[in-house]
Amino acid sequence: METRSLGTSGIQITPIITGTWQAGKSQWVGVEDADTIKAIRAAFDAGITTVDTAEVYGSGHSERVVAEALADVRDQVVYATKVFSNHLKYDQVLAACEASLKNLKTDRIDLYQIHWPSGSFKSDIVPIEETMRALNDLKAQGKIRAIGVSNFSQKQLEAAAQYGRIDSLQPPYSLFWRYVEQDAVPYCVEHKISIIAYSPLAQGLLTGKFGPDHTFPPEDNRAKNKLFQGENYKHAQTALEKLRPIADRYQTSLGNLALAWLVAQPQANAIVGVRNAEQAVENAKAGAIKLTEADRAEIDQIGRIVTDSLDDSPLMWNWG
Repeated sequence: METRSLGTSGIQITPIITGTWQAGKSQWVGVEDADTIKAIRAAFDAGITTVDTAEVYGSGHSERVVAEALADVRDQVVYATKVFSNHLKYDQVLAACEASLKNLKTDRIDLYQIHWPSGSFKSDIVPIEETMRALNDLKAQGKIRAIGVSNFSQKQLEAAAQYGRIDSLQPPYSLFWRYVEQDAVPYCVEHKISIIAYSPLAQGLLTGKFGPDHTFPPEDNRAKNKLFQGENYKHAQTALEKLRPIADRYQTSLGNLALAWLVAQPQANAIVGVRNAEQAVENAKAGAIKLTEADRAEIDQIGRIVTDSLDDSPLMWNWG
């Protein structure tokens, strides 16, 4: 698979990135470690050499699973992980990084990201200058190679960039969820900041595997995803039907069509979660699809069937 520059860091990432939120098991149903390990390894074997995780995914469990899958090929992969919003004071960042290094069985984290801005989920308000000072010190020590932020608005991104180089922004971004295009994309393009999209398949909605009457158990986080509710869900079903003929033209799946569209957007790369090896191999194929300009434009318009009726909130879930 082709690789791309991560910001201006000199690190090369794959446009399709293995996501491991599910690997933590918390907020997901029916996830087994053995299957996840095989899936992460299968993704690597298929050419996806970048993997994204976080300390908060199962309280480090996801990071440990990643290490179990990839420790023997560590020098061939790029590890991205995140520090949570309740660990953004100077000493907390240092401690969180040490814990992630231990979980990942590595001496450096390639991309270390602030998972959510300070104050999120009722966490303490910490000046971004303090958090960035810790991240810059870790970078100077060689424990991290690049700094990124996740779930930041453009204003928050600009504030962080005053105190050090930010090489990536990780927002929710898909054909059905495009808030970041109005907000931070132009800034990221101008400043050579990579966009690492999470939920690029709208948590599976863009695969077309969920029918009109599908419901999730309450313990599944998708039960509170706005895209799976009411009129939004109906609009999504309409859009998916219009996308099917385009996917057929490229002899690919709906999901891979959506991924190919996304990674063709300015600065955009896609984190795709995996549960099994078959999914991982299928995801990798999306990196090879080259859409024509006309098809990208048509897909863009179909996606707006969903996005034009969404509210202006940047949060994809109704978390109370």
